[in-house]
Amino acid sequence: MEFNTYITDAEWEVMRVVWANDRVTSKKIISVLKEKMDWTQSTIKTILGRLVEKGVLNTEQEGRKFIYTANIEEKEAVRDYVEDIFNRICNKKVGNVIGSIIEDHVLSFDDIDRLEKILEMKKSFAVEEVDCNCPEGQCECHLHHH
Repeated sequence: MEFNTYITDAEWEVMRVVWANDRVTSKKIISVLKEKMDWTQSTIKTILGRLVEKGVLNTEQEGRKFIYTANIEEKEAVRDYVEDIFNRICNKKVGNVIGSIIEDHVLSFDDIDRLEKILEMKKSFAVEEVDCNCPEGQCECHLHHH
C-alpha cells in the first residue's frame, strides 16, 4: 500500500502518541494532546481523520471506541523526514549539518559508540570532495569552481 508519508507538525504530535502506545484509543490521544498542545477534541479528531485519509493511520471500531494503529513505523517516518530535509540542501553541506546536529544535542555513550562505528565504516567509501547537487544559482558552489 502506498501512503502519503508527508506528516505536518500537528500530525507528528498525534503520531508520536500512536507510536508510543501501539494500539491507542482516540480518548487516550485526546487526553495526552489536550494537555500538551491545548487543542480541542474536535481539532484532534480532525487530525486523526486526515492521518487515516493519508493511509498513515489505521482505525478500527471496538464497541464504541475507535482504536488507532500506525501503518508506518516511527523509524521510517523519521527517515523520510530527514531525507526530505537533506534533499533541500546542497550535498556539500550535509556533513556540516550532521556535525551541527551532533554538537547541539545530548547523546549517550551508546549513541556515540554507534556514531563512531558508522563513521569508521563510512571512511572506506569516503570521497575527496562531495559533488554539489544544485542547479547553478541555487548555492554558492559554482562561485568556487575553477
